[in-house]
Amino acid sequence: MEHIVIIGNGISGITCARHIRKNSDKRVTVISGESDYFFSRTALMYVYMGHMKWEHLKPYEDWFWEKNRIELKKAWVEKIDFQQKRLYFSSEETLNYDKLVLATGSVYNKFGWEGQDLKGVQGLVSKQDLELLEENTQNCKKAVIVGGGLIGVELAEMLKTRNIEVTFLIREKAFWQNILPMQDAKMISAHVRSHGVDLRHETHLDKIIGDENGRVKGVITDSGEEIECDLVGLCAGVRPNIDFLKDSELETERGFLVDEYLETNISDVYAIGDCVQLKEPQSNRNSIEAVWYTGRIMGETLAQTLTGNPKKYNPGNWFNSAKFFDIEFMTYGKVSADPPKGELHFHWQHKDNTKAITIAFESNSNKFLGINTFGIRMRHAVFDKWLNENRKIDYVLANLKQANFDPEFYDSYEKEIFNSFKEDLKHV
Repeated sequence: MEHIVIIGNGISGITCARHIRKNSDKRVTVISGESDYFFSRTALMYVYMGHMKWEHLKPYEDWFWEKNRIELKKAWVEKIDFQQKRLYFSSEETLNYDKLVLATGSVYNKFGWEGQDLKGVQGLVSKQDLELLEENTQNCKKAVIVGGGLIGVELAEMLKTRNIEVTFLIREKAFWQNILPMQDAKMISAHVRSHGVDLRHETHLDKIIGDENGRVKGVITDSGEEIECDLVGLCAGVRPNIDFLKDSELETERGFLVDEYLETNISDVYAIGDCVQLKEPQSNRNSIEAVWYTGRIMGETLAQTLTGNPKKYNPGNWFNSAKFFDIEFMTYGKVSADPPKGELHFHWQHKDNTKAITIAFESNSNKFLGINTFGIRMRHAVFDKWLNENRKIDYVLANLKQANFDPEFYDSYEKEIFNSFKEDLKHV
């Protein structure tokens, strides 16, 4: 029986394993040194905040895997002999495969800062990072977070629930401004500050300083200011987790390089999820997309190929979601942070500054390009359909109610948004 081995039990690897089992009787083994069972990584923060217990993060009962004949092995892979199709573990055990799937995820960035390896300096990606955070915040009074991404804002919210003072250093003029248009980014900056976070725009980390015991005691910014702290959160993005295979015959750049079928340069070796770098990404898409949704789609796609139905990876229209303290964020399609010529934006913001939408459309044709929505829940399926149908912005605004899925009795704003757009048109 053909043996498919998957390294990594995140959303990509587990989705692939499940769909292989749905479509075939092939032997499937999933390997991870991080945890015994698949867990919802996006919910790690809620364990720290006391909203959930660790066992609540497991989407499947522990008996699910044996029942579905998906073998699990808790181990760290140290090296791979691609010629012999054999894995070598840190425990000195080995395992042979017929086909191999690399789903090793990502790790947080370090940029060579002085003091980045001191005790009390860490990122937040893995289960081990969460456990380390518990340890590092036992007697923590002040923390500094470096990098204004989604993990950074999650960490800020986590630390505030423990009454830890948070100073947040970001390079941009407003929060996530490399992704969000300026008016959206400014709203999020104001919201983060409203939660008692000392958010510093256009501030770079110069170095991290430690005490005589090798533990962090503060940071120095690019302006020379020293900020005392007991914890430094390194949240300046993530990168593909590929270092353990960097010197192998596997072709890599920033990630494992794959073709449209998610196959590497080595026969019978594939890669999916955060660790992947597409050789030829679709237009308007990045070669590396460390996003839960794309990881799931890659897992489903590769499972088809591995069970006799070769399928090219097609992520479809871009979509993503996140949460900035109390503001839920969803994005569908393309909304440029800095709109190029030919792309116009319509922006509406509620007076309470926790709800807003920004819609991107073509200036010549009025074709709908994408939407950012803050504090108003919008359905992915509806916007996906409108994007595929090349709808115009007028149609989208007139039918916005179709997309809304806020809970019953929530206020609705579609009429206000539509009227605001009509008013804006008068001044164009």
